[in-house]
Amino acid sequence: MNTELARFNMVEQQIRPWNVLDHAVLEQLSFVDRSLFVPSNFEELAYSDTEIPLLHGKTMLAPRVAARLAQDLQLKPTDRVLEIGTGSGYLTALLASLSATVLSLECHADLLENAITHLQQAGIANAQLRQSSGVPTDLPQASFDAIVLTGSVAQVPTELLDLLKAGGRLMAVVGEEPIMQATRYTRASHGDVHTQVMWDVVLPRLHGFAQAPAFQF
Repeated sequence: MNTELARFNMVEQQIRPWNVLDHAVLEQLSFVDRSLFVPSNFEELAYSDTEIPLLHGKTMLAPRVAARLAQDLQLKPTDRVLEIGTGSGYLTALLASLSATVLSLECHADLLENAITHLQQAGIANAQLRQSSGVPTDLPQASFDAIVLTGSVAQVPTELLDLLKAGGRLMAVVGEEPIMQATRYTRASHGDVHTQVMWDVVLPRLHGFAQAPAFQF
């Protein structure tokens, strides 16, 4: 595989058409080697527009989805970021390349171990990985500039929104199949949270989060 050409085509044919136009994000997409994060038996699909299977039924986000999540977080080089659902570590690497520090939480120990190896191979040194399931309960309130959930949820828990600093942003895919929407939550300086629906996408459920109650007839 011509990795450089494949990466160029990924950016130009998959990611730009999805309205990912931020220069810093595009630069990191061209720099971070996605093939380092893909299971060896799927290496030929590293730059394809597809979700790639991981362990425990999880999947690696399609490149355009990872890129759009990173862009819509509006990261600054001074930001402290929380990622819930490390998966392969590829989105972690993008976030770390665009911010000051990343704390990434993953519920499965083997996925976490693999992601640590991938990030080391990619030369990412400002990401801390930790095993955790569901909503973290041991983090100080108002301690993150940005939070991203890498799977879908029925709704975003208030406890996660409480972790945002003033001006902080949270990106999550919210809803029920077949209708889910990538949504940005922004905490205003006076504490209110503003919600903006950004785009439509369907993602697998994020482990450890409550489901919406079933409709009762």
